[in-house]
Amino acid sequence: MKKFINSVDQVENEMATGFAKAYPQYLKKIDYGNVFVRTEKDPGKVAILCGSGSGHEPGHCGYVGKGMLDAFVAGPIFTSPTPDLIYEGIKAVQTDKGVLLMVMNYSGDIMNFEMAAEMAEADGIKVDKVIINDDVAVEDQSLSDGRHGVAGSVLVNKITGAKAESGASLEEVKAVAEKAIDNVRSMGAAISPCTLPSMGKPGFEIAEDEIEIGIGVHGEPGTFTGKSMPVNDLVDIILDRILNDIDYNNSEVAVMINSAGATPLMELYIINDHVADVLAEKNIKVHRTFCGHYKTSIDMAGFSISLMKLDDELKKLLDAAADTPSLTIR
Repeated sequence: MKKFINSVDQVENEMATGFAKAYPQYLKKIDYGNVFVRTEKDPGKVAILCGSGSGHEPGHCGYVGKGMLDAFVAGPIFTSPTPDLIYEGIKAVQTDKGVLLMVMNYSGDIMNFEMAAEMAEADGIKVDKVIINDDVAVEDQSLSDGRHGVAGSVLVNKITGAKAESGASLEEVKAVAEKAIDNVRSMGAAISPCTLPSMGKPGFEIAEDEIEIGIGVHGEPGTFTGKSMPVNDLVDIILDRILNDIDYNNSEVAVMINSAGATPLMELYIINDHVADVLAEKNIKVHRTFCGHYKTSIDMAGFSISLMKLDDELKKLLDAAADTPSLTIR
């Protein structure tokens, strides 16, 4: 394993402190674990808190800032943050209007966030939660009931944060978050696995002439393996799964082409070229496109496609101003 690190044991902590030092105008790290909160707290709005394992950088720590998240709680690589860490995050950002927790659909995450919410409620803090589950590649399996939460979660963060910024109540913010979740779907593929620093070797093997289709964001292999093919053919396979999951006919969508870590922008734009053509052929209008590194899996060479079906409310909230380290909309 070749990586630019000092010590396997300090990867998460040094990443977290380095991230906070890079963006002091947006966020700070509290004195309890790797919990990022906005530099300036806004007591007049519902606080939005997201949490997950590290290894997805920029991931959701990159979306702490005006118009998106108030806090992000980072666990070890690909591992849920603990309940006490989430609880400290809730306490740090709580307001009289309450705190909405944005949880990825993994059994460990749900259990830990529910325990943290119970601890906060015992303190008199108003807390509620939503579960993000956009990955159409996964049905029920050992890590969750139903689909996992993957890169489409970034679009959900954006829309939910904008609603909270408007001064809406906790109930109103939760309702918009659930509508965004109901309308977003994602799926990805990879040509090489990621290497966790603690393992020192790739998490699985891919033959030189094979592609893993339906990958997870925690270094999981795909749900099935395909032979190497032109990327347009691969995009067709992924879009078929997404477009068959909910009815996108005659709709407007947001598109996210997300790198799994090692896939460069050049290839993401090639992918988007075909995605845009396919959607146009199906009379699906693209309202806004995002291409880049939004929720990665360390150094995996792969990508995911997310589509969110939009109505007027979701479009307005998606287009609302946001100013964070990894996503700015003016």
